[in-house]
Amino acid sequence: MKEKVILAYSGGLDTSIIIPWLKENYDIDVIAVCANVGQEENMDEIYEKALKSGASKAYIEDLSEEFVTQAIFKAIKAEAKYENKYLLGTSLARPIIAKRLVEIAHKENAKYICHGCTGKGNDQVRFEASISAIDPSIEVIAPWRLWDIKSREDAIDYANENNIEVSATKEKIYSVDANLFHISTEGGDIENLKNEHKEDLVYKKCKPIEKASDIAEYVEIYFEKGEPKKVNNEQLSPVEIIKTLNDIGAKHGVGVIDILENRLVGMKSRGIYETPGGTILYEAHNILESATLDKDTIHYKQVIAHKYSELIYNGMWFSKLKESIDAFIEETQENITGTVKIKLYKGNIKPAGIFTENALYDESISSFGDSELYDHKDAGGFINLFTLPLKIKALQ
Repeated sequence: MKEKVILAYSGGLDTSIIIPWLKENYDIDVIAVCANVGQEENMDEIYEKALKSGASKAYIEDLSEEFVTQAIFKAIKAEAKYENKYLLGTSLARPIIAKRLVEIAHKENAKYICHGCTGKGNDQVRFEASISAIDPSIEVIAPWRLWDIKSREDAIDYANENNIEVSATKEKIYSVDANLFHISTEGGDIENLKNEHKEDLVYKKCKPIEKASDIAEYVEIYFEKGEPKKVNNEQLSPVEIIKTLNDIGAKHGVGVIDILENRLVGMKSRGIYETPGGTILYEAHNILESATLDKDTIHYKQVIAHKYSELIYNGMWFSKLKESIDAFIEETQENITGTVKIKLYKGNIKPAGIFTENALYDESISSFGDSELYDHKDAGGFINLFTLPLKIKALQ
């Protein structure tokens, strides 16, 4: 009886050619698993393509809700941004997918899991770290670290030789990763830092600023303990919240970044990320937290967010430290309940109102007028004590 390998299958260039390559180089049954994390592709076509390419069996797994509730919402509550810019759209999906790959490997009694990540990327680490954390006995096959194919051009040639239908061409050779939360575009002319990215070729969802709506739009988002529950006073499912805000944000050109990031494997890479709904949620959550969380907790949470984003980016989703930070973040969200009103226009997000019963802001204290709890005269003694070390230093 042949051994089995579970292939993380997307139907794209890399994973499409991996099926014939595995059969050509291993005496093995290939079971393709396509994880639907909201990438808006025809899953029936992907299923048929996997079988047509030589897979003995194929799974289509809808992980969209788990992706939102167990990954995206955690990142939003933590306000995790890698290098203070990247909202971790690809990174957040990988442990959710890896977990299901291991579950299917157990179900199918498969000894191997295979992925199509390149030997230069971060995803190979994220998948393999997650698999190791769940079941270290499973062996990983990583073709990009084994085969003679050296580039996407070579991969296209291999696909043509094996009659594998792929959408990538040598003229339009961007590497695109899409899910419910974001779309990332890398490769091609973007790799030259002197080139401005081509909006008409790169953008899959967001409007360029010049073509964004000329009419501003107000949006209200209701959070309960840090998690979004309603948009414009309408109760929506977690998946629908992301979809709705994606459509609204994209129309106004919100959520596009062009960044040069530091990969885990030691090199820099350039990527264009479209995260319209996520950008809105991060900003709205931050606005609500500014009113409902005390200074020390906010400041320490910002320190934690930096480390948390690195752990996610580096594939350490199932690490003890990441899980411990999760517990801290959850504690900070107890009073993050209320509605935030924002105004969207030409890529900008403007605060337009905070409505919460948990606000730590007191207008009577914070205004320039008198209040019972704060006497202007008290500030003099405070300043004397606060500046005492400076005075001592000056006297040396």
